[in-house]
Amino acid sequence: MQKKLMIVDDDPDILITIRELFEAEGFEVYTVPCGKDCIDELEHGFKGIILVDIMMPHMDGWTTIRHIVTKGLEKGNIISMISAKDECDWKFEDLKPYVRNYITKPFDNQQLIQIVKSYFAATS
Repeated sequence: MQKKLMIVDDDPDILITIRELFEAEGFEVYTVPCGKDCIDELEHGFKGIILVDIMMPHMDGWTTIRHIVTKGLEKGNIISMISAKDECDWKFEDLKPYVRNYITKPFDNQQLIQIVKSYFAATS
């Protein structure tokens, strides 16, 4: 798996912060502000790590993951949730197998880098 990372978040500060962190680590980083754009990138062949915010307007993170799975776009990708909520509500229990991790905001930058790098190490 190439070192590709997609961040799906409606907060431009989060997109910029995570992009800068991972570009410095040699990742190719895609930033998208909504679930629809995430699906578009996946349909155009994106394969890698996807960090999806839960609370977004129009299409929340759970709905985004539902579309990813329904369309069969989860193959070759690792999905993790990022959220300001302290605990994951797992309101869609059937999606749990498709979500590798639940990362809370604010996150520790070095810890986030280690988590994402561990995903790549596991697939190599």
